[in-house]
Amino acid sequence: MDRSSLFQLIQEQLDPDQTGFVAVENFTSLVQHHELQLDPSKLDMLFALVHANERGQICYQELIELLTSKRSSSFRKAIANGRRTLQREILLDETGLGVYKRFVRYVAYEILPCETDRRWYFHQNRLCPPPVFMAIITIIQIVVFMCYGVMLNKWVLQTYQPDFMKSPLVYHPGHRAQVWRFFSYMFMHVGLEQLGFNALLQLMIGVPLEMVHGILRISLLYMAGVVAGSLTVSITDMRAPVVGGSGGVYALCSAHLANVVMNWAGMKCPYKLLRMILALVCMSSEVGRAVWLRFSPPLPSSGPQPSFMAHLSGAVVGISMGLLILRSYEESLQTQCSWWVLVFSFITFLLFAVFWNIFAYELLGVQIPPPP
Repeated sequence: MDRSSLFQLIQEQLDPDQTGFVAVENFTSLVQHHELQLDPSKLDMLFALVHANERGQICYQELIELLTSKRSSSFRKAIANGRRTLQREILLDETGLGVYKRFVRYVAYEILPCETDRRWYFHQNRLCPPPVFMAIITIIQIVVFMCYGVMLNKWVLQTYQPDFMKSPLVYHPGHRAQVWRFFSYMFMHVGLEQLGFNALLQLMIGVPLEMVHGILRISLLYMAGVVAGSLTVSITDMRAPVVGGSGGVYALCSAHLANVVMNWAGMKCPYKLLRMILALVCMSSEVGRAVWLRFSPPLPSSGPQPSFMAHLSGAVVGISMGLLILRSYEESLQTQCSWWVLVFSFITFLLFAVFWNIFAYELLGVQIPPPP
């Protein structure tokens, strides 16, 4: 029996008055009678939902959403925050798993703070679509860096080479009319150390986040950090260029770290305190290195060195917009008032930055170094 026929049978036989609820005893007999094979995790969640209902009934709409792998907000609240927890053993006790499923379980414990959400993600995870966004971004960054490294025969401090700064990908205030530079600068990097740091974080944190929260949400967060980074530099450090994907990287990392801190008791990733300290030290060191290169360049240069403000603005995007995205696993963002407040705030910032770039440079008489 296919699902559409089952849904029609449930409504006709078990809810003929269309009350919107089905008694759990009747549904159990129906499942056994028609030999319907359900995922054990779905059965667990179904009965947990039933016990969360005072009358021991199943909401018809929530039943349909469960069987079609969709979770409504009321379903999530009844399971994750209800008066009854799931009865099966915790996910760590699962045995006989293959390599991929063990990796999925590892990702679940790295990213999600709730055991119910971890089990739901584990059983619902599919390899298609794969987490391709962060992988593609990282590959492009490596290829671009290798091309310029070979062309310049220089692998560190590439920004001191005039030919590097002539790239159409670098954001330079003298070329701010070329809108694509506000995005494309993320493919260029100062040197091997910056590329290695960003690529490592993108793969270690970005890929698991994309696996759990999906390509749309994580790509939105990453690109929001990138755009906010270049626009913030154009406002606060008006003479400086920008290179590197640090705006997007810091948006992902700060969102994840903030989510871990706010759900500290629920996060079960090993050595979380040590890893938190190491992450903060590494991120702070990268910002310190960028500040040093900006104000105390070790080599003579023809103009200002890349700004560090993209790091900070990316962190702000992660703590605000990113934290809300990561806390809304399997929940609709469009129904949350706080999401629209953040979207409105971000759009307001974008409009302000656009007008600033059009008018402020001339009104303030900023002496922009000649573009390469």
